[in-house]
Amino acid sequence: MTIDRRQFLTNSLALLSASAVAPRFACAAPTPATSDTPVRGGTLTYIVPEDITQAVSFLDTNTRNRNLSAKVTEGLLRYDTNFQPQPLLATAWNVSADGLRYTFQLRPNVKWHDGQPFTSADVKFSLLAQQKSGPRGRISLANVERIDTPDPLTAVIVLSKPAPYLIKAFSSAELPIVPSHRYSDGDPLTSPNASAPVGTGPFIFEQWVRGSHVSLRRNPDYWRPGVPYLDRVVFKVAGSPATLSTALEAGDADVANNVPLADLSRLATNPALHVDNTYDAYLNNGQFLEFNTEHPTLAKPEVRHAIAQALDRDFIRDNIYFKRAVVIDSPVPKILSEYYDDSTFHYPFDPAAANAALDRAGYPRDADGSRFALRLTYLPGNDTRTTASYARSALAKIGVKVTVLDGDLPTYLKRVYSTREFDINLNGLGRLYDPSVGVQRFYWGDGVRHPLIWINASHYQNSDVDRLFTSAATETDDHHRAALFKQAQQIVGRDLPVYPLVSIPSIQVLHTRVRNLNNSIDLTAGDFSDTWLARA
Repeated sequence: MTIDRRQFLTNSLALLSASAVAPRFACAAPTPATSDTPVRGGTLTYIVPEDITQAVSFLDTNTRNRNLSAKVTEGLLRYDTNFQPQPLLATAWNVSADGLRYTFQLRPNVKWHDGQPFTSADVKFSLLAQQKSGPRGRISLANVERIDTPDPLTAVIVLSKPAPYLIKAFSSAELPIVPSHRYSDGDPLTSPNASAPVGTGPFIFEQWVRGSHVSLRRNPDYWRPGVPYLDRVVFKVAGSPATLSTALEAGDADVANNVPLADLSRLATNPALHVDNTYDAYLNNGQFLEFNTEHPTLAKPEVRHAIAQALDRDFIRDNIYFKRAVVIDSPVPKILSEYYDDSTFHYPFDPAAANAALDRAGYPRDADGSRFALRLTYLPGNDTRTTASYARSALAKIGVKVTVLDGDLPTYLKRVYSTREFDINLNGLGRLYDPSVGVQRFYWGDGVRHPLIWINASHYQNSDVDRLFTSAATETDDHHRAALFKQAQQIVGRDLPVYPLVSIPSIQVLHTRVRNLNNSIDLTAGDFSDTWLARA
């Protein structure tokens, strides 16, 4: 998909409005074609490999959290397949000519699921809290100076400097609006809303049985008349990757993502199932190898280069991702072509060159053939686990002994971002819709001084890179902005604190009775308001 960004920005800066009823949204991932009239009722069972960590993606933007959260808790806008903003909790918006004031007119007569009115005070609280503590909000909202609320249905975001990417950040999953009355003055992560969210969305949170399922029920008072069609949505935890495919084939689940890629060819031959390969142009997920630059050996760029040359990314693409991924040569998504530069990320697979480089760096083999040992952590998931096993084998061939550390998601996050008990890390990261939001955080020095999950696991610090990203975040001349991003890529490509491996495909497998599953550019983080189940 090609996004005309200049046209997007032109359209976004105009005043857009809508009637009280939201427009019909483009389906970002067309499911099997049908001319049937939507059918009301039924329960959609969505099976997932692992449990969520929070039920709202307010301060933890893990993909699983985002996917569930967006059904309950809404943002100001949603985006169609061309990245054009559409009304959601905001019915109209205007960006001042200098790019420093974003004025949102809010939807009237919207109630939180507990009956309290939705107002501009909720917008103010939500955005300022995410600016302070959100993994991505810290960057996307960095230039917010204040938020004015002249009346209950108007919110004015005032910036100290322009943020040319900001109009693309207001989705339900990215910057959700939460009820301020559910949060005290304490840590927002300890609020009851983190595990039992109250939202304004089409579905109401019912129950979270940890390790088993999360259930949602239809919001009968949803502000958009006539939807949702479904009575309930259940997110069922599989427990193991193999269970995903089994549940689909047995009819025990309607939809799954993160299905083992080895199973997809078989599932595609099942007439009752549909494999959806639509690319997620909002998240732009990729797999990356992150080096702990505080490790005395890995602090040397030449060692990082050698490790990169020991890994065959074509093998990862073809054998671990079954040719459903592509090798990536920069942290910036290639779809953002005007910002893309891969000129310094060339580390061709060459174990002989890697061995020679480690000899030159002062790490000869011992009598047993080993040079040094490293601990490898990986983001829990079937494909990252397999990549971790491959990396252990590949690095053994250049004399690097790797111990793979297993663990669930909370254990992983603690090891990488808190206790830092790792040396190399296989991570899955969303490169997102703009480098200021998605890529800057890979390298941001502030993430060392103020640690947060999903930000700079390498603890890489380079003042020139920080300056380039900081300048690009406020640069309104797109040509100059592109030059800043390219310079930053050239530096981090040479330093290589993070080695890009492959894209992560966004594949869903769904029963053919499931219709209109996705209604926004962020696919699985849509709200299911237009989804329905056909009857036999």
